[in-house]
Amino acid sequence: MTNGVLAVLLLGGATFAYAQLGTGRAAGETAVRTVTAARGTVIATVSASGAVESARSRALAFGTQGTVDRIYVKPGDKVKKGHILARLDDAAARESQAAALATYEEARAEGTSTARLYAAYVKARNAYRAAARTVAGTVLKAPFAGTVTAVNGTAGGPSGGTGGSGGTGGTGGTGGSAGFVEVADTGRLRLVGSFTESDVGKLKVGQEAAVTFDALPGVTATGEVTQIQPVAVTSQNVVQYPVTISFTTVPEQVRLGQTSTVAVEVGRAEDVVTVPSAAISTSGGQDAVTVLKDGRQTRTVVEVGVRGTATTEIRSGVSEGDRLVPPATAPAQSGRRQDGFPGGGPAVLRGGTR
Repeated sequence: MTNGVLAVLLLGGATFAYAQLGTGRAAGETAVRTVTAARGTVIATVSASGAVESARSRALAFGTQGTVDRIYVKPGDKVKKGHILARLDDAAARESQAAALATYEEARAEGTSTARLYAAYVKARNAYRAAARTVAGTVLKAPFAGTVTAVNGTAGGPSGGTGGSGGTGGTGGTGGSAGFVEVADTGRLRLVGSFTESDVGKLKVGQEAAVTFDALPGVTATGEVTQIQPVAVTSQNVVQYPVTISFTTVPEQVRLGQTSTVAVEVGRAEDVVTVPSAAISTSGGQDAVTVLKDGRQTRTVVEVGVRGTATTEIRSGVSEGDRLVPPATAPAQSGRRQDGFPGGGPAVLRGGTR
């Protein structure tokens, strides 16, 4: 073997060994997971849960005591305003009304020329009016168009408590006791959610809301904040405020009583620099991120704007395209890029290069 050939073999062996050494070093380096600052929209929301209820419901009771003669509706029936729902046996009431009318007409015929005649006239008139109200109270009518949600009685049974067509509840809810028939306007639905004291301060009347339903995947209704209760409710040392969300759209699948979640938008920033919220750490009242540049990691203080659940607006300290190293405790999200946008897995840097 000539010296030239030997030299080539030795040089090749050295080159191979160096290449192998380089490969081993590369394989031994630690992978650095990064996320990228991007430009986009950040939306901040606060949420609460509750059950769907009617914004207008009434528990209706007869205006007098008696025996139920007929019931014309059942739960689930649609009724119009003035629709007769049930009726009592009114024979005795009508007899009393006829007798009162006769007395009233006699008093009118005698005139009111003296104090005694005038007093008799007023007494007869009032008795007749009371008898007429009793007859009217034997009929239960719907005060508005809606759906019958309950019938708490049977034909031939007692009428239950009295309360007139106004029932035991007013507009906006039923009373404390059930009426003979309960009616709700299913076209006017609402949800009352309990928001924490930190979240309720971000709410105001008129804000738009999105409602989802536990039993109806993919079904969404829209609404708006219509009332914020000024008095808190404390449960297990947690202070919360009831907030009413009135639906502006009601999908036909939605039913009274369904468990729902409402999310109210309380902040929005469009066409801004955003980073995944998990990439931000807070210490000593300062927000900071770790910027990776030329293989070096630098903690950088940032000014934060709108904070969303997934992403946060960065007003200064980071530019679009900067690569950041999230805190080690930040969990990876399966099926989502670590920069908060749909796509593949995280960007991996080896030895400071992409």
